[in-house]
Amino acid sequence: MTALDLSSPVAVVGTGTMGQGIAQVALVAGHPVRLYDAAPGRAREAAVAIGARLDRLVDKGRLDAAARDAARARLEPAQTLAELADCALVVEAVLERLDVKQQLFGELEDIVAEDCLLATNTSSLSVTAIGGALRHPGRFLGLHFFNPAPLLPLVEVVSGFATDVASATRAYETARAWGKTPVACADTPGFIVNRIARPFYAEAFAVYEAQAADPATIDAVLRESGGFRMGAFELTDLIGQDVNEAVTRSVWQSFFQDVRFTPSLAQRRLVESGRLGRKTGHGWYDHTEGAERPEPHTADKEQPPAHVVAEGRLGPARELLDLIREAGIQVREEDEDNGTRLVLPSGGQLVLADGQTSVEFRDVVYFDLALDYRKATRIALAACQDTSPRTLAEATGLFQALGKDVSVIGDVPGMIVARTVARIIDLAHDALVKGVATKEDIDTAMRLGVNYPLGPFEWDDRLGHDFAYEVLDEMHDRDPSGRYAPSLALFRHSCAAERREDPS
Repeated sequence: MTALDLSSPVAVVGTGTMGQGIAQVALVAGHPVRLYDAAPGRAREAAVAIGARLDRLVDKGRLDAAARDAARARLEPAQTLAELADCALVVEAVLERLDVKQQLFGELEDIVAEDCLLATNTSSLSVTAIGGALRHPGRFLGLHFFNPAPLLPLVEVVSGFATDVASATRAYETARAWGKTPVACADTPGFIVNRIARPFYAEAFAVYEAQAADPATIDAVLRESGGFRMGAFELTDLIGQDVNEAVTRSVWQSFFQDVRFTPSLAQRRLVESGRLGRKTGHGWYDHTEGAERPEPHTADKEQPPAHVVAEGRLGPARELLDLIREAGIQVREEDEDNGTRLVLPSGGQLVLADGQTSVEFRDVVYFDLALDYRKATRIALAACQDTSPRTLAEATGLFQALGKDVSVIGDVPGMIVARTVARIIDLAHDALVKGVATKEDIDTAMRLGVNYPLGPFEWDDRLGHDFAYEVLDEMHDRDPSGRYAPSLALFRHSCAAERREDPS
């Protein structure tokens, strides 16, 4: 099954930001495009706006003038749905309400030919439910673009329960012909990206609600240690707190209020107060003109220890040993199975986040996971009220000697990056075994859809296949609500990896 021929007209219904973006993508790819909006005059206004964006592409050298003129000639506002009768594909980008979308596609089915593909751009509703009342549901599917559609490459091609394989394949190949990177997925709540990305927001909000750190510090740790493009608080301010919270709530409700997807009460209060982020001038941060951005908590300068004892190879943090030596600090290594700790001159221990807490042990400081300890510019430490001040100072001085800023946070299990990455990996394994998408498509979707530095399975390979399971298992012991209970898929994956490493 091949992509739609470029001579085939494509229609976009709904001319908001997303609708205009999808129309621009199809138009630049070479299709005739029809724009329709139920509000009188909106389609014509959208055509003018798209024309202006094409002008800007010419100004930036990304499109030549002849191609722009040809694209404009192919763009046509429609006053009625009947004008879409000869289209080979209709993509809907209207209000996120099931009844509205069902009514629209019911009307379209009476207008277009039987071989016309019908697609919804929904991000939170069931594709199966939207197309459930159609006479020919086999040609109905989801084409979930990401905003801004002309710039972001990912398109989730979502097959509903009744979608024909041929229809999904044609839509997939068409998206690829448009220069996009399509991924195929089943119709489950949140599809790939919005399902697996929930912990990125939820765990940041949970650390905040536990009063372990403020938004600026959590965001800085996620960026500077975790390698994420933006922190959870600044990203949701950009998305819109109402939009982000609505997606979280939809996924939670669609999974029958599964505790793993529970929305944040703190975010709900933000939405209720009308502080929706940049679009209202205030969200987690103050975005009004002249407002100062709060700085992350950064520890004062401390003296580094003269030496450390490494018990074991530190697991995912093993590259720290080379960095410590390069900083001129003596390292003595002692073999110990599964060792992940450094012993400081005070006798206190510096331990990689493992889902446990400092208060459970005598004089332990935890340090957070980093995507790349050499490139990381900030490291989070966690200690309890009984931790020796000398141990905390030595731990702080050690990372400062490696050129890192240090943020000391509250004694929460899994800290910030470790718990976030562990939960993302867990949800990815759960999605894989439930047939949501392939391992390759999940990694692609998370890298391109939300700009993660690594896909979940790539991260799992780097960390070692038992890291995420052990972090979550320990966190589940401390919070038996089920939120952190490792999935059966992750449990099996961890057991299989352990057998491969120790076949005896």
